Amino acid sequence: MTDATALLARFRLDGKVAAITGGASGIGLAAAQLMHEAGARVWLLDRDPAAAQSAASAMGTPARGLGMNVADEAQVDEGFAAIAAAEGRLDILVNNAGTAIRRPSVELSLADWQTVVDVNMTGAFLCARAAARHMLAFGQGGAIVNTASIMGLSGGGLYPNISYQTTKGAIVNMTRALAVEWARQGIRVNAVAPTWVRTGFIAPLLDKPEVVAEMERVTPMGRLADPEDVATAILFLASPAAGMVTGHTLAVDGGFLAQ
Repeated sequence: MTDATALLARFRLDGKVAAITGGASGIGLAAAQLMHEAGARVWLLDRDPAAAQSAASAMGTPARGLGMNVADEAQVDEGFAAIAAAEGRLDILVNNAGTAIRRPSVELSLADWQTVVDVNMTGAFLCARAAARHMLAFGQGGAIVNTASIMGLSGGGLYPNISYQTTKGAIVNMTRALAVEWARQGIRVNAVAPTWVRTGFIAPLLDKPEVVAEMERVTPMGRLADPEDVATAILFLASPAAGMVTGHTLAVDGGFLAQ
C-alpha cells in the first residue's frame, strides 16, 4: 500500500454502520451521501419517513431510510434497536436533526421555546444515549458527531434566535461532557459548528438578497457554506483520520468566529 493510499484509507468507512438524523435533506443528506461513498452502510433518519426512504432509495444499496422523531424517546430507542438488530453493529451517529423558531425573546412563547429545546437539545441527547448503548454493547467503540452552530459559540446573529442559540450552546458542552464520559470506552464525541449553510433550513433568509449580502459581509471568506463543506468536516470527525480527536467542536464558518 502506497503512502497516499494509506492516507486516503484513513478516511474510509468500509464495514461501518452510520445513522444520520435529519438525514433526508441539507447537511444530513450531504453527510450521508459522503459516508455512503466512503463505504459505510448508512441509515437516513428523518421525521418524514417517506422523505427518508426516498432519499435512501436515490442513494442506492446499502442505504436505508427510517422515520424517527428525535424528541420522542420511544421512537428513538426503538429506531436504534432496529438498526442494531438489522446490522449487528453501530459505529457512527451524526446528530443533525434540528429546528429553529426565530422570534424576539419577549415574543417567544414557552411552547415555542420548548419545541426547539425538545428537538435540538433533548433529541440530541436521546440519540446519543441510544447510539452509545448499542456501541457499548457491541464493544467496538464508535464516533458521534453533533451539529452545533456558530451561534452556539457566539451571541451574534442577524436576527433574534434565542432558543436556537441556547440549544446549540448546550450541544457544544454536551459534546465535551459525553466525550470525557465515554473516552475510555472507545466512543469519540465531537461536533461541527457551521455558519449559514445554503439549505432549506434557512430558505426564508435565502429569499432576501439583502440578508444574504449581510451574511456574506460578516463572513471573512465572503460566502455562505454549501452542505458539502460541512459534510466533509463530519466525515473527518467520524473517520479513523480523527482517531485522537474527541470533545472538539470544529467550526466550518469561513472565519466568522475568528473575528
